[in-house]
Amino acid sequence: MSKAARAVKNVRKVVEKIEHKSKLRTNIPAGMAVAGPPLGPQLGQRGINVAAFCKDFNERTKDMREGVPLPCRIWVNPDRSYRLVIHQPPTTFFVKQAAGITRAAMCPGKEVAGKITLKHVYEIAKIKAQDPPQEFKTMEKICADVIGTARSCGIEIVRDYDPEEYAEHLKERAEVVEQQKKELQEIKEAKMMRTA
Repeated sequence: MSKAARAVKNVRKVVEKIEHKSKLRTNIPAGMAVAGPPLGPQLGQRGINVAAFCKDFNERTKDMREGVPLPCRIWVNPDRSYRLVIHQPPTTFFVKQAAGITRAAMCPGKEVAGKITLKHVYEIAKIKAQDPPQEFKTMEKICADVIGTARSCGIEIVRDYDPEEYAEHLKERAEVVEQQKKELQEIKEAKMMRTA
């Protein structure tokens, strides 16, 4: 065998052993991983057994409330096995839960979607501190991140609030949200009419 042939053979071996280090970043609802889109195709292109992954994920998240969005990081090994890291739910999920709202403000800064206290901010920061990307951040920095996220959702940070007054605010807010939904639906229908 010539030197060139041996070199080509060695190159082929190296090429076959390439390890794909890119990780898949996706949000999967707790206990609700299914083989269908969008998760199935994402995992399928990387050669992961989708059914086994879904079973594994659902088993690992069975103690959580079903449907809570969980940011996941998935690294695929050359033998098609994988390493799955499940993070805490996104900060936006926590601040909306704490404020008692399902929808953030359409125009943050111009409207108040809800309110949370400094105690809520600290509790959310304690939970988010468990995520691997946060391990080198101080609690003060994580709290600042939570406050920034809350403000971007139109949620006001207060020291304390009156529950009855806040309940009234949420009722008024529900009416505003319904009006915004109607306006968005009208805009969508108007666009559909123009394209038809």
